[in-house]
Amino acid sequence: MRAARLIVLGVAVAAGGLAALLAGRSAVQAPPPAPVAKLETVDVLVANSDIGQGTAVKPDELRWQMWPAASAGPNFIRKSDRPDAIEQIAGSIVRGGTFFAGEPIQESRLVKANASGYLSAILPAGMRAVATEISAETSAGGFVIPGDYVDVILARRDREAEKRNGIESYTSETIIANVRVLAVDQTVEDKNGQKVVIGKTVTLELTPVQAETLAAGKQAGVLSLALRSVVDTSKTAADAEENPAARRTGVNIVRFGVSTTATSK
Repeated sequence: MRAARLIVLGVAVAAGGLAALLAGRSAVQAPPPAPVAKLETVDVLVANSDIGQGTAVKPDELRWQMWPAASAGPNFIRKSDRPDAIEQIAGSIVRGGTFFAGEPIQESRLVKANASGYLSAILPAGMRAVATEISAETSAGGFVIPGDYVDVILARRDREAEKRNGIESYTSETIIANVRVLAVDQTVEDKNGQKVVIGKTVTLELTPVQAETLAAGKQAGVLSLALRSVVDTSKTAADAEENPAARRTGVNIVRFGVSTTATSK
Protein backbone atom coordinates (compact mmCIF):
# COMPACT_ATOMS: atom_id res chain seq x y z
CA MET A 1 0.00 0.00 0.00
CA ARG A 2 2.83 2.33 0.82
CA ALA A 3 4.52 1.66 -2.51
CA ALA A 4 1.30 2.31 -4.40
CA ARG A 5 0.85 5.61 -2.64
CA LEU A 6 4.36 6.62 -3.50
CA ILE A 7 3.76 5.77 -7.16
CA VAL A 8 0.52 7.80 -7.24
CA LEU A 9 2.22 10.72 -5.51
CA GLY A 10 5.08 10.63 -7.99
CA VAL A 11 2.71 10.63 -10.95
CA ALA A 12 0.82 13.61 -9.46
CA VAL A 13 4.04 15.54 -8.91
CA ALA A 14 5.18 14.82 -12.45
CA ALA A 15 1.83 15.89 -13.89
CA GLY A 16 1.87 19.10 -11.86
CA GLY A 17 5.37 19.91 -13.04
CA LEU A 18 4.42 19.27 -16.65
CA ALA A 19 1.33 21.49 -16.27
CA ALA A 20 3.42 24.27 -14.73
CA LEU A 21 5.93 24.00 -17.57
CA LEU A 22 3.21 24.25 -20.22
CA ALA A 23 1.57 27.21 -18.43
CA GLY A 24 4.86 29.02 -18.29
CA ARG A 25 5.40 28.62 -22.01
CA SER A 26 1.89 29.89 -22.88
CA ALA A 27 2.40 32.91 -20.66
CA VAL A 28 5.25 34.13 -22.81
CA GLN A 29 3.92 37.21 -24.67
CA ALA A 30 4.11 37.49 -28.45
CA PRO A 31 6.50 40.14 -29.76
CA PRO A 32 4.85 43.58 -30.25
CA PRO A 33 3.87 44.53 -33.85
CA ALA A 34 6.19 46.73 -35.79
CA PRO A 35 5.34 50.44 -35.40
CA VAL A 36 3.23 51.90 -38.24
CA ALA A 37 4.73 54.94 -39.93
CA LYS A 38 2.62 58.08 -39.28
CA LEU A 39 1.16 59.64 -42.44
CA GLU A 40 2.20 63.27 -42.76
CA THR A 41 -0.71 65.57 -43.72
CA VAL A 42 -1.29 69.23 -44.51
CA ASP A 43 -4.41 71.39 -44.70
CA VAL A 44 -5.13 72.50 -48.28
CA LEU A 45 -7.86 74.78 -49.62
CA VAL A 46 -10.63 72.91 -51.49
CA ALA A 47 -14.02 73.70 -52.97
CA ASN A 48 -16.82 73.22 -50.45
CA SER A 49 -19.32 72.89 -53.31
CA ASP A 50 -19.27 72.99 -57.11
CA ILE A 51 -18.06 76.39 -58.39
CA GLY A 52 -18.86 76.92 -62.07
CA GLN A 53 -16.66 78.60 -64.64
CA GLY A 54 -17.25 82.32 -64.93
CA THR A 55 -18.75 82.66 -61.44
CA ALA A 56 -17.37 84.61 -58.50
CA VAL A 57 -16.09 82.52 -55.59
CA LYS A 58 -17.92 83.03 -52.27
CA PRO A 59 -16.26 82.47 -48.88
CA ASP A 60 -18.71 79.71 -47.92
CA GLU A 61 -17.76 77.81 -51.11
CA LEU A 62 -14.24 77.21 -49.74
CA ARG A 63 -12.92 75.15 -46.82
CA TRP A 64 -9.70 73.64 -45.47
CA GLN A 65 -9.24 69.90 -45.98
CA MET A 66 -6.64 67.53 -44.51
CA TRP A 67 -4.54 66.16 -47.37
CA PRO A 68 -1.57 63.74 -47.61
CA ALA A 69 1.55 65.90 -47.76
CA ALA A 70 3.12 63.66 -50.39
CA SER A 71 0.11 64.20 -52.68
CA ALA A 72 -0.20 67.96 -52.17
CA GLY A 73 0.97 69.49 -55.45
CA PRO A 74 2.98 72.71 -55.63
CA ASN A 75 -0.09 74.58 -56.96
CA PHE A 76 -2.19 73.66 -53.92
CA ILE A 77 -2.84 76.39 -51.37
CA ARG A 78 -1.62 75.31 -47.92
CA LYS A 79 -3.00 76.73 -44.70
CA SER A 80 0.46 76.77 -43.16
CA ASP A 81 1.61 79.13 -45.92
CA ARG A 82 -1.53 81.25 -46.34
CA PRO A 83 -3.91 81.02 -43.37
CA ASP A 84 -6.07 83.88 -44.72
CA ALA A 85 -6.36 82.48 -48.26
CA ILE A 86 -10.18 82.18 -48.08
CA GLU A 87 -10.55 85.93 -47.58
CA GLN A 88 -7.96 86.65 -50.27
CA ILE A 89 -9.55 84.42 -52.92
CA ALA A 90 -13.21 85.27 -52.26
CA GLY A 91 -14.56 87.32 -55.16
CA SER A 92 -12.21 85.85 -57.76
CA ILE A 93 -13.64 84.57 -61.06
CA VAL A 94 -13.24 80.89 -61.97
CA ARG A 95 -11.56 80.21 -65.31
CA GLY A 96 -10.44 77.01 -66.98
CA GLY A 97 -13.39 74.83 -65.97
CA THR A 98 -15.53 74.11 -62.93
CA PHE A 99 -14.11 73.38 -59.47
CA PHE A 100 -15.97 70.34 -58.13
CA ALA A 101 -16.71 69.79 -54.43
CA GLY A 102 -13.60 68.53 -52.64
CA GLU A 103 -11.24 69.54 -55.46
CA PRO A 104 -8.15 71.52 -54.38
CA ILE A 105 -8.25 75.17 -55.38
CA GLN A 106 -5.50 76.27 -57.77
CA GLU A 107 -4.95 79.99 -58.06
CA SER A 108 -3.80 79.66 -61.67
CA ARG A 109 -7.45 78.92 -62.53
CA LEU A 110 -8.72 82.07 -60.85
CA VAL A 111 -8.66 85.72 -61.83
CA LYS A 112 -9.66 88.75 -59.81
CA ALA A 113 -12.93 90.32 -60.92
CA ASN A 114 -11.35 93.77 -61.08
CA ALA A 115 -8.22 92.60 -62.89
CA SER A 116 -7.58 92.93 -66.58
CA GLY A 117 -8.20 89.76 -68.53
CA TYR A 118 -11.06 88.35 -66.49
CA LEU A 119 -13.52 88.68 -69.39
CA SER A 120 -11.21 86.78 -71.71
CA ALA A 121 -11.03 84.08 -69.03
CA ILE A 122 -14.78 83.46 -69.12
CA LEU A 123 -15.33 84.09 -72.83
CA PRO A 124 -16.05 80.87 -74.79
CA ALA A 125 -13.73 79.90 -77.61
CA GLY A 126 -14.49 81.67 -80.88
CA MET A 127 -16.60 84.40 -79.27
CA ARG A 128 -15.90 88.11 -78.88
CA ALA A 129 -16.69 90.60 -76.11
CA VAL A 130 -17.95 93.86 -77.61
CA ALA A 131 -19.10 96.91 -75.64
CA THR A 132 -21.69 99.48 -76.60
CA GLU A 133 -23.12 102.50 -74.82
CA ILE A 134 -26.56 102.23 -73.26
CA SER A 135 -28.97 104.22 -71.13
CA ALA A 136 -32.03 103.36 -69.09
CA GLU A 137 -34.17 104.05 -72.18
CA THR A 138 -32.14 101.73 -74.42
CA SER A 139 -31.60 98.87 -71.91
CA ALA A 140 -35.08 97.84 -70.75
CA GLY A 141 -35.24 100.55 -68.11
CA GLY A 142 -31.91 99.50 -66.61
CA PHE A 143 -33.05 95.94 -65.85
CA VAL A 144 -30.47 94.33 -68.13
CA ILE A 145 -27.82 92.63 -65.98
CA PRO A 146 -24.91 90.22 -66.65
CA GLY A 147 -26.17 86.78 -67.63
CA ASP A 148 -29.30 88.05 -69.36
CA TYR A 149 -29.98 87.45 -73.05
CA VAL A 150 -31.02 90.32 -75.29
CA ASP A 151 -31.86 91.30 -78.86
CA VAL A 152 -30.12 94.33 -80.37
CA ILE A 153 -32.51 96.67 -82.20
CA LEU A 154 -31.35 99.39 -84.59
CA ALA A 155 -33.53 102.46 -85.17
CA ARG A 156 -32.45 104.82 -87.96
CA ARG A 157 -33.70 107.42 -90.40
CA ASP A 158 -35.10 106.08 -93.67
CA ARG A 159 -33.76 108.58 -96.17
CA GLU A 160 -35.22 106.79 -99.18
CA ALA A 161 -38.73 106.82 -97.74
CA GLU A 162 -38.38 110.49 -96.86
CA LYS A 163 -37.50 111.29 -100.47
CA ARG A 164 -40.53 109.37 -101.72
CA ASN A 165 -43.05 110.68 -99.18
CA GLY A 166 -41.60 114.03 -98.17
CA ILE A 167 -42.02 113.33 -94.44
CA GLU A 168 -39.61 112.29 -91.70
CA SER A 169 -39.44 108.48 -91.64
CA TYR A 170 -37.68 105.85 -89.51
CA THR A 171 -37.04 102.12 -89.70
CA SER A 172 -36.49 99.63 -86.90
CA GLU A 173 -34.87 96.24 -87.22
CA THR A 174 -33.45 93.51 -85.00
CA ILE A 175 -29.87 93.21 -86.18
CA ILE A 176 -28.69 90.68 -83.55
CA ALA A 177 -30.86 88.17 -81.69
CA ASN A 178 -30.45 86.16 -78.48
CA VAL A 179 -26.96 87.16 -77.29
CA ARG A 180 -25.60 86.97 -73.74
CA VAL A 181 -24.74 90.01 -71.63
CA LEU A 182 -21.26 89.55 -70.17
CA ALA A 183 -20.99 92.71 -68.09
CA VAL A 184 -22.64 96.03 -67.37
CA ASP A 185 -20.43 98.96 -66.45
CA GLN A 186 -22.43 100.68 -63.71
CA THR A 187 -22.09 103.92 -61.80
CA VAL A 188 -24.17 105.18 -58.88
CA GLU A 189 -25.81 108.56 -59.38
CA ASP A 190 -27.98 110.71 -57.16
CA LYS A 191 -31.36 111.26 -58.82
CA ASN A 192 -34.16 113.16 -57.05
CA GLY A 193 -32.57 112.51 -53.69
CA GLN A 194 -32.42 108.73 -54.18
CA LYS A 195 -29.48 106.50 -55.04
CA VAL A 196 -30.06 104.67 -58.30
CA VAL A 197 -27.82 102.44 -60.40
CA ILE A 198 -27.60 103.38 -64.07
CA GLY A 199 -25.69 101.31 -66.61
CA LYS A 200 -23.54 103.26 -69.07
CA THR A 201 -21.93 100.47 -71.08
CA VAL A 202 -22.93 96.90 -71.79
CA THR A 203 -20.57 94.17 -73.01
CA LEU A 204 -22.10 91.48 -75.21
CA GLU A 205 -20.89 88.00 -76.16
CA LEU A 206 -20.88 87.95 -79.97
CA THR A 207 -19.59 85.95 -82.89
CA PRO A 208 -17.12 87.77 -85.17
CA VAL A 209 -19.90 88.43 -87.72
CA GLN A 210 -22.22 89.77 -85.02
CA ALA A 211 -19.43 92.02 -83.75
CA GLU A 212 -19.11 93.54 -87.22
CA THR A 213 -22.88 93.99 -87.41
CA LEU A 214 -22.91 95.80 -84.07
CA ALA A 215 -20.06 98.08 -85.12
CA ALA A 216 -21.93 99.04 -88.28
CA GLY A 217 -25.15 99.54 -86.35
CA LYS A 218 -23.48 102.06 -84.03
CA GLN A 219 -22.72 104.25 -87.01
CA ALA A 220 -26.11 103.81 -88.67
CA GLY A 221 -28.45 104.87 -85.87
CA VAL A 222 -29.56 104.31 -82.26
CA LEU A 223 -29.14 100.87 -80.69
CA SER A 224 -31.50 99.48 -78.05
CA LEU A 225 -31.48 96.24 -76.08
CA ALA A 226 -34.64 94.16 -75.81
CA LEU A 227 -34.54 91.86 -72.78
CA ARG A 228 -35.54 88.28 -73.54
CA SER A 229 -37.50 85.95 -71.26
CA VAL A 230 -35.54 83.11 -69.67
CA VAL A 231 -38.12 80.66 -71.04
CA ASP A 232 -37.85 82.17 -74.51
CA THR A 233 -34.05 81.95 -74.40
CA SER A 234 -34.09 78.26 -73.44
CA LYS A 235 -36.66 77.41 -76.13
CA THR A 236 -34.64 79.23 -78.80
CA ALA A 237 -31.47 77.36 -77.85
CA ALA A 238 -33.26 73.99 -77.98
CA ASP A 239 -34.78 74.79 -81.39
CA ALA A 240 -31.37 75.77 -82.74
CA GLU A 241 -29.93 72.39 -81.73
CA GLU A 242 -32.76 70.37 -83.29
CA ASN A 243 -33.29 72.50 -86.39
CA PRO A 244 -30.22 74.08 -88.05
CA ALA A 245 -32.50 76.41 -90.01
CA ALA A 246 -33.59 77.95 -86.71
CA ARG A 247 -30.06 79.28 -86.24
CA ARG A 248 -30.73 81.92 -88.87
CA THR A 249 -31.33 85.39 -87.56
CA GLY A 250 -34.86 86.61 -88.05
CA VAL A 251 -34.73 90.37 -88.81
CA ASN A 252 -37.94 92.32 -88.40
CA ILE A 253 -38.05 95.59 -90.35
CA VAL A 254 -40.80 98.12 -89.49
CA ARG A 255 -41.64 101.12 -91.70
CA PHE A 256 -44.61 103.49 -91.10
CA GLY A 257 -46.32 100.82 -89.00
CA VAL A 258 -46.14 98.26 -91.83
CA SER A 259 -44.05 95.26 -90.84
CA THR A 260 -42.13 93.11 -93.30
CA THR A 261 -39.89 90.19 -92.42
CA ALA A 262 -36.47 89.49 -93.85
CA THR A 263 -34.26 86.53 -93.05
CA SER A 264 -30.49 86.52 -93.08
CA LYS A 265 -28.00 83.81 -92.24
